[in-house]
Formats: sequence, C-alpha cells, structure tokens
Amino acid sequence: QVHLVESGGGLVQAGGSLRLSCAASGSIYRNNPMGWYRQAPGKQRELVATITSGAYTNYADSVKGRFTISRDNGKNTVYLQMNSLKPEDTAVYYCNYNAYGLVYWGQGTQVTVSS
Repeated sequence: QVHLVESGGGLVQAGGSLRLSCAASGSIYRNNPMGWYRQAPGKQRELVATITSGAYTNYADSVKGRFTISRDNGKNTVYLQMNSLKPEDTAVYYCNYNAYGLVYWGQGTQVTVSS
C-alpha cells in the first residue's frame, strides 16, 4: 500500500511563488515515476509535471519555464517549485505515484492565486 501526503498549498498573489511537497510512504520504488496533477473547479484533472527516478522530467506547456519538479529518493518526497504564479494556476494540486500502471493519489492541496 502507498500513502501520499501533499503540503505547501495556500493563497498567493499573482507573480508569487509556492513550493509543494509530497511525502510518500509504503511500498515506494524509486524507479517508478511520480508527478503532480491539478484540477480547477469545473475542469478535468490535468497533468502538471512528472519525474522519473533518473530525473527525467515532463511538463505541461502551460507551466514550462515557471514550475520545476524535483525528487528526493532518500526521503521518498517529490517537490513542485512554482514561480511566477498566475490566477489560472488556481486549482487543487494532487500528487501521483505510478506503480506499473497502478496509480495512487494524495488528498490534494489547494493553491489559490489572486490577481
């Protein structure tokens, strides 16, 4: 079993920064990818960024150049550094762990960007 706990969300003004953390526990294998997704009100959940154990990263076009995903395998933690935040980044952000097609989700953390 895998348990994911996100933290670091909050309210920030446009142009500001936040750093999200996701602590994973349970049967975590560093070779499996982890990532961040988000869901805004009335919209579908969408990919924000993913990272493999080898630090290969993938970003949604909307966050490239502003967000950075990183991973500390020793702590089983994945981070999302979010800079130059925009009101359209407002959403619940979810951590994700993919174990050979079996996907685990955290409970989500709210990020609100005011204009």
